[in-house]
Amino acid sequence: NRRALMRDLDSRLAEASEERPLILALFDLNGFKQYNDTFGHPAGDALLTRLGDRLHRALDGSATAYRMGGDEFCVLAIADASGGAAIARQAATALSERGQAFAIDSSYGVAHLPIEASSASDALCVADQRMYQCKAERASASRQSTDVLLQVLSEHSPSLQEHIGEVAQLSGMLATSLGLPKADVARIELAAELHDVGKVAIPDTILQKPGPLDGDEWDFIRRHTEIGERIVTAAPSLAHTAELVRSHHERYDGTGYPDGLAGEEIPFGASIIAVCDAFGAMTKRRPYSDSISVADALCELRRSRGSHFDPRVVDAFCKLIEEPDRAVAGLGLTHASSARAAAGSA
Repeated sequence: NRRALMRDLDSRLAEASEERPLILALFDLNGFKQYNDTFGHPAGDALLTRLGDRLHRALDGSATAYRMGGDEFCVLAIADASGGAAIARQAATALSERGQAFAIDSSYGVAHLPIEASSASDALCVADQRMYQCKAERASASRQSTDVLLQVLSEHSPSLQEHIGEVAQLSGMLATSLGLPKADVARIELAAELHDVGKVAIPDTILQKPGPLDGDEWDFIRRHTEIGERIVTAAPSLAHTAELVRSHHERYDGTGYPDGLAGEEIPFGASIIAVCDAFGAMTKRRPYSDSISVADALCELRRSRGSHFDPRVVDAFCKLIEEPDRAVAGLGLTHASSARAAAGSA
């Protein structure tokens, strides 16, 4: 634990020298909050136990591993820069796990002692700063991965580009108006950008068909949520959106797809995306349907409240569109900007 680390770090720093250097590596798990939210805190505790045991075994004899608290781990070893880099990579590999709809890895920072710090607190500060720099670079990787996937989807189906942007904007605004934490808002907005990425595997003849789809064609369309989940899970920086991408066509009454989830079983972020997606689809002309007015679209959402859509989400969305000043109070958005968002979706 942290107390053991500080004790060991103080004693080893007193003996460290340029000829006998130390490395201190600090690790923070990526995706752990989403894992807890998806599978529950007991499963999260079990994951931490597995990763801690795996870290201890991987470094046995070459370094000492500590759990700092929460989802932070630390490694202390006698090693030079190259040896320390190898130990840090080995530890990062141990602190990772992948499964269906989740991917856990870590961001980390390394401090070289005593060259970069002569006290335990300074050493932790250096490692912490580098760890958060690593996290920032990972966030950039998430943006790059998203942009690549959206470009592929745009090349495949140009008409989806504007719709995706609108759904993402509305989903972010709606999640914020519902009072969700910033991290959840960011996750929902990103998932909304990626919600249709599975359509890259759907033939153009189906996506652009001007008439009604037959049974086999609908089966193709319904597969896009599971395909999208597999695509985003393959990118570690996007894996935390996989559950929402998979579930955004579930219905509140349990008649949706792909899993037939109902009510509270449906991830709340997926319910938010579902309402914004439906509104965007209704107010925009498609090859297979004409657009309807914003007012008519809101009436349709209210009609499907409690059957197709989560009632809480429908109520909040209608307020966001009809009373933007009240719904987005404190969000730094003016009536005009909110109105433009609604008009853009029309």
